[in-house]
Amino acid sequence: MADMKIGVVGAAGRMGGAVVRQVAATDGCMVVAACETHGSPAVGRDAGDLAGIGPIGVTVLDDAAALFQAADAVVEFSIPAATIVHSGLAAAAGCIHVIGTTGLDAVQEAALARAGEAAPVVYAPNMSLAVNVLFALTRQVAALLDEDFDIEIVEMHHRHKTDAPSGTALALGRAAAAGRKVDLDAAGVFTRHGQTGARQRGAIGFATLRGGDVTGDHSVIFAADGERLELSHKSQSRQIFARGAVRAALWARTAGPGLYSMQNVLGLE
Repeated sequence: MADMKIGVVGAAGRMGGAVVRQVAATDGCMVVAACETHGSPAVGRDAGDLAGIGPIGVTVLDDAAALFQAADAVVEFSIPAATIVHSGLAAAAGCIHVIGTTGLDAVQEAALARAGEAAPVVYAPNMSLAVNVLFALTRQVAALLDEDFDIEIVEMHHRHKTDAPSGTALALGRAAAAGRKVDLDAAGVFTRHGQTGARQRGAIGFATLRGGDVTGDHSVIFAADGERLELSHKSQSRQIFARGAVRAALWARTAGPGLYSMQNVLGLE
């Protein structure tokens, strides 16, 4: 089978560079196109140079539509508004769209589902392979331990992150809620301040920390009288997200149109 042709959105960004490096290091795929926003100083430069691996013969464009026309799959870690526009381009081109963008609301996620009617879309709040195992474990443990065990989710990210709680923390909350067969919108407690009263039985609490250059730390705590179980994952490099995204692109090559998650990619659901 010929190498999969992969396009990269936001090639000048930290995640874009990580994806370029990962594709270059992975057998069975190659970077064929890359784009940046109009007016970016990266436009016209070589995507490999921007990623720190030397020239790869791919010039960064400011034309996202051309990216989706040239590639078998496009990998994107960007902002919600741009991602939704690009999902339409993926649908029109029948191109695989792998999305690691966080902060999408329900309306935007519905737009991805519509794009999935025409092309394979893999969307995950966290592309790390190990984090997606953590999602599965969280759901399983929440199903096994009853409401005598309080559930708290703690996350920490770098000072520049703009959304809170993180998309990964919310996904962990959804996994815990699914295990308990409850609605996270009803059970979730996202802020605590002042005289809050005693903790409600069955609540799923969140704590958000920001500071330094932390790539991403997440813990799910199951706390009962006399004992506590903690599931944790610590990200030390953004390259882990790029590795998962490239694996998702290669997996989607044999998938039909649809909206998929990394749980599908790993065979966990």
